[in-house]
Amino acid sequence: MDSKYTELAAKIGLGHSERIARLFSIIADDREAEALMVLPANAPLLSEKLGLSLKEAGDMLRTLFVKGLVFPSLKTDPPTYRLGRDIVQFHDATLLWPDAPRDFLDLWQEWTEEEWPDMAKAMEQISPKPFMRIIPVGLTVRAQGQVLSFEDVEGILDQSAEIAVTNCTCRLAAHKCDKTVEACIQVNNAASYAIARGTGRRLTKEEALDLCREAEEEGLIHTTFNSRSVDHVICNCCGCCCQFLPEHIKRGTRVVDPSRFRARIDPDECTACETCVDRCYFEAISMQDDVAVIDADKCMGCGVCAVTCPVEAIAMIEVLAPDHVPEKLGLAH
Repeated sequence: MDSKYTELAAKIGLGHSERIARLFSIIADDREAEALMVLPANAPLLSEKLGLSLKEAGDMLRTLFVKGLVFPSLKTDPPTYRLGRDIVQFHDATLLWPDAPRDFLDLWQEWTEEEWPDMAKAMEQISPKPFMRIIPVGLTVRAQGQVLSFEDVEGILDQSAEIAVTNCTCRLAAHKCDKTVEACIQVNNAASYAIARGTGRRLTKEEALDLCREAEEEGLIHTTFNSRSVDHVICNCCGCCCQFLPEHIKRGTRVVDPSRFRARIDPDECTACETCVDRCYFEAISMQDDVAVIDADKCMGCGVCAVTCPVEAIAMIEVLAPDHVPEKLGLAH
């Protein structure tokens, strides 16, 4: 392995990972790797550093942008490009590389299965709050006060200036189920970035809401970064391909916070159809004396059970105070 790729892996904090170095080697040729090593830079500086014409430097930066390797700052003229800050940006951006070969996607999945669990455990230990949180599905919840905009999909979309949808990077790599792949809602700067790269398509608020409703029917769970400012993404996650949910489900790693709500089943209305049992990823629902019962310790408050209950026997009840959701992302503390 060329040392440049190991150095690039080190720049995102994973110089020890041979798989990350290999991912860099697949997505960037030697000349592109040299360009990445001199960032941050604009086209004139890259031209000077690598002995390229200004057009060649500009074309290279555009190629690296489409591949998801560089991010432009429009605060400078011409724009200054930088390498992704961390593994999260490297993962989410490069997996949407339009020309990604299958071996690239498979190597990402190999990294997720072999290296991500230990990294998730380390994140759990250093962060006071999980990196992601669940947003309850779009149905009426019983709250003591107003349901806050940052925990309601429609409220988040109402406040978004730009909305787009991209493929789910997790299902794209893992392909362990047949759930919808084009399902990640990007908002504001993240939406503009996806549209500019050509990896996302613009949505109206109504189109985005329709997509989220379809995701709920499909049994997908809304998640987002764990802060009151939702300014990047609303993921629609399954329990098998997602980076975060399986870590919670299989290993008990705290990388995703529950919503502030919990499912409650009216035993007089329950018809014992067991639809909710089948749909719950967290095994929080069981049958007792022909009635579905919630295990409060396991329920994550996603509401996926409630949205398809044929007799509407399930309600979402507020159980945690608003300050359960931190002002800022847990890892930023």
